[in-house]
Amino acid sequence: MDFVQGLDPSKLVLFGTGFSFFLSGFTSPPYNLPIFLFGMYAQENADSAFLSLQTFTGLLAASVFYDVIWMIRHEQGQFITFLTILLLLLKIPTFLAFGLAARQRGAQFGGLGIRGNDISGPTVWAMPGGFSSTAGYQNVDDEIPPQPALRPAAPPSGPQAPVQAAAPGAYQSM
Repeated sequence: MDFVQGLDPSKLVLFGTGFSFFLSGFTSPPYNLPIFLFGMYAQENADSAFLSLQTFTGLLAASVFYDVIWMIRHEQGQFITFLTILLLLLKIPTFLAFGLAARQRGAQFGGLGIRGNDISGPTVWAMPGGFSSTAGYQNVDDEIPPQPALRPAAPPSGPQAPVQAAAPGAYQSM
């Protein structure tokens, strides 16, 4: 882990951006340059756009698998294949450096709720209607306080006239 802490994420993403820009002139994966450009944005605005840093880290990890699939499906020269593999290998320390930077800012990866050594994580679900919250809700054992009447009750009305059945298809008014 000491090796990863010694890496500079800004230099890694800058080199990855330049390298993928150079490779974009040849037959290479077209998504590498946009991902690294997004990484430059995420690295520059890491304090205000924390979600961007986390998103870039996930995109970088996913692009490693797409690089392997892309190289299997597309033929290219040996030199360009070598450079594409070098870019693929550059993604590993970049991913580790950005993953560590995101984790130091409190990132949660995979939606598992694992933050550092906290295996329990946050509550995954809550009762509908806010029953898991105590604010504004009453416990089952509490007594119901008497509610003041907002308006006086209406006096009972007199006897009602019997309702006559209307002919089928006729309108009836009440």
